[in-house]
Amino acid sequence: MTFDPRTMGMPVHEALAGLRALPNQEESQLKEQKNQAVELYTYLSTWGMLRLKAEEEALSQAGKKQVVKAFFKCLQTIAERSDLAGQEGLKTLKDMSTDDYLGLTGLALAIAQEFSFWATAVYHDIKGEA
Repeated sequence: MTFDPRTMGMPVHEALAGLRALPNQEESQLKEQKNQAVELYTYLSTWGMLRLKAEEEALSQAGKKQVVKAFFKCLQTIAERSDLAGQEGLKTLKDMSTDDYLGLTGLALAIAQEFSFWATAVYHDIKGEA
């Protein structure tokens, strides 16, 4: 199999561009999206994927929640799994073997870096904190 470096960048860009293009969003929601996308890597490296997945349901800010859901959809697509996005994702992560979880965490960190990069491009005109 040939590795295409766009494998991670394209789905992430499409996810963020899709979120950005949703109708009827206020600037505060766009700021939440941008900030959450930039902060994913730090969150994952500090707290881990299991906690991020659990946090997905607890997030009250719509923009942040949208980004976390988009992140897990991208991870699911790139990892070629069907059980990471949605409510079954937490159980899937809890039930994984250690090796599978650690491998998926490495991929998740790489995807989180893509989210951070593409957030600055997609939300180039959004400044400040949410």
